[in-house]
Amino acid sequence: MMVEDELALFDKSLNEFWNKFKSTDTSFQMAGLRDTYKDSLKAFAEKLSVKLKEEDRMVEMFLEYQNQISKQNKLIQEKKDNLLKLIAEVKDKKQELEVLTANIQDLKEEYSRKKETISTANKANAERLKRLQKSADLYKDRLGLEIRKIYGEKLQFIFTNIDPKNPESPFMFSLHLNEARDYEVSDSAPHLECLAEFQENVRKTNNFSAFLANVRKAFTATVYN
Repeated sequence: MMVEDELALFDKSLNEFWNKFKSTDTSFQMAGLRDTYKDSLKAFAEKLSVKLKEEDRMVEMFLEYQNQISKQNKLIQEKKDNLLKLIAEVKDKKQELEVLTANIQDLKEEYSRKKETISTANKANAERLKRLQKSADLYKDRLGLEIRKIYGEKLQFIFTNIDPKNPESPFMFSLHLNEARDYEVSDSAPHLECLAEFQENVRKTNNFSAFLANVRKAFTATVYN
């Protein structure tokens, strides 16, 4: 636009010169007009050259500005991509944390259930052992039986007053509750072949007094046989 304005101004000057040229008759005036025209043309050329250089600088500045804008846009896009990647990673970590939290909660609930089961089983076992211990004095007085707690959560049953020749001679066996919470009999002295049968019967009937009576009878039989 600036160059076009200058061209329009030059065209106007040229028209004014031409009009003056047509209205003059003397060679002196013509020479003056010619000099004026040359000066105007030279001034216009210089001014046009300056304008063109300014426009070249403006074009260079515009291209440089465009280049800076392109670099800034590229940098902004890289930051945007990094931000999206970071958001995705945070989202994944959040999902992993939610899964881990759910797993921990499941483990806590499972532990609580197992703890309750174990507690219930321990209470039941303690109650059964308590009943056995409560009967110990009665058995000792009537059957010459002593009950001792030994290693491995076992109870040792010791009968006396079986052998008339040696009333203090001990006849014994051990008993504990297995993982299925059933009676488990072992370590009889002297050995009784029928002890496994007695064990099955007490598991079925849960009649522990009858079981002890049968074991005592079996020990007594070993004396007289």
